[in-house]
Amino acid sequence: MARTGSGPDERDASRSGNTEVVNPVRDCGTLDAVTTLVPGTLDDALAALADDPSRTVLAGGTDLMVDLNYGRLRPAGVVSLRRVPELRGWHVEGDEVVLGAATTYTELLDPALARVVPALAAASRTVGSPQIRNTGTIGGNLGTASPAGDTLPVLFAVDAHVELASASGRRTLPVAKLVLGPKRTSLAPGELVTAVRLPVAAGPQEFLKVGVRNAMVIAIASCALVVDLERRTIGCALGSVGPVPVRDAAAEAWVTTRIDWDGRRLSHQSVSDGFGRRMAAASTPIDDHRSPAGYRRHAVEVLVRRAMERAWSAP
Repeated sequence: MARTGSGPDERDASRSGNTEVVNPVRDCGTLDAVTTLVPGTLDDALAALADDPSRTVLAGGTDLMVDLNYGRLRPAGVVSLRRVPELRGWHVEGDEVVLGAATTYTELLDPALARVVPALAAASRTVGSPQIRNTGTIGGNLGTASPAGDTLPVLFAVDAHVELASASGRRTLPVAKLVLGPKRTSLAPGELVTAVRLPVAAGPQEFLKVGVRNAMVIAIASCALVVDLERRTIGCALGSVGPVPVRDAAAEAWVTTRIDWDGRRLSHQSVSDGFGRRMAAASTPIDDHRSPAGYRRHAVEVLVRRAMERAWSAP
């Protein structure tokens, strides 16, 4: 056993196979002592969760630490994914982009990646501070399932699929079947998000967001717009105006018939206005400390209109 650190953060660290076991050895004040497992492979991480599914998963920690600091969560044990290589990196498979669940917001800004999923890069650019973007992950955003999660409207708009794994097997779900409500997912006990699959951009993409200030802000309302010029479809999802990102199939069908696809332009300026009104009507915002519902509904109407204008003015 090797002892690391000093002072009030002193701890004992030992190793079990590829997993480091970190045990606090000093008084933690108002917090209970928590053992943290740091597996070195995906199989080890899944085994740790199978052994005790109540353990809390730590990805980037940008949401978890807030809950800890405010006393909303007191985990009995933690499994840190920081050293699991299978969850990192991204690559293109045919017409799909595959993102490891531990891909950070900063990594999503890589110009090579931003070219194939521009709306996701635009959403990542609005997340927190550089420190948050350096540690927060797309898998964590999915696992937290906050209605204000910045990447979620993009993933809903492109009909992304999420790869899941547990010690008993693997499966893939559409993102709309994973994210069920505020802080609620269909993840089974012991199951992890391992990767996200989404199509390579086949047309203009936009992400717009409104907050109480210009940076380091939780969204009051957001909009992701995805145009597929090959299939002649439009996907639009709204964030922070419903328990999950909001789509409206009828509104999307309405707008696709009012686009000059051969000329790659809107048939009339009123199309953007009409689509904005229809998407706003589909939203179900709430009143809270950040915004009244009426403002949120107005904001998404404006965001959808602007996203349409930007997408169809793009070269």
